[in-house]
Amino acid sequence: MIDNEEIIEGKHYVDVSQILFRNKQNIPWNDVEKYLKKYIGMSFSVEKYGDVVHIAGDFPDEYTESQYTKGLRGALAKAKANASQVIGEMLKTADNRRWVENKDSKHNKEANGGWYRYDVGFTIPIEQNGEFRRNVYKGTAVIRIKDDTLYLYDIVNIKKEASTPH
Repeated sequence: MIDNEEIIEGKHYVDVSQILFRNKQNIPWNDVEKYLKKYIGMSFSVEKYGDVVHIAGDFPDEYTESQYTKGLRGALAKAKANASQVIGEMLKTADNRRWVENKDSKHNKEANGGWYRYDVGFTIPIEQNGEFRRNVYKGTAVIRIKDDTLYLYDIVNIKKEASTPH
């Protein structure tokens, strides 16, 4: 177990300790991209499977400029922006690995081995009426497989859990 990890109903969630990107309406995605660049060249091991996932130079741009990200609004955009702080921890605690064939010719070179998808989770601190609690989110880490090497591509399908906040 990592330091900022919670297990809720048998699932692993990583705690985002502070809100760096506060605005729900106009997320400063350029600032998020700059923040993510610190991960380039790093690798993280998915504890459950022993898979080593690398962070390549294209990750910050994909995370902040993907079609999925461009469609996010409100609390989900804020959640994705702030989840950028716990990328490594989310990968370490990822679960439910599944392989997906590459079906898009534009990814033939960069994902010639297809894709892995893993379930990831994180919590975001919120203050409401002077009380602090955490909203719980789940998402999918999309990993491209190139020449038998795994690279983080994006975090998508972010959803707020309907369970009671912690």
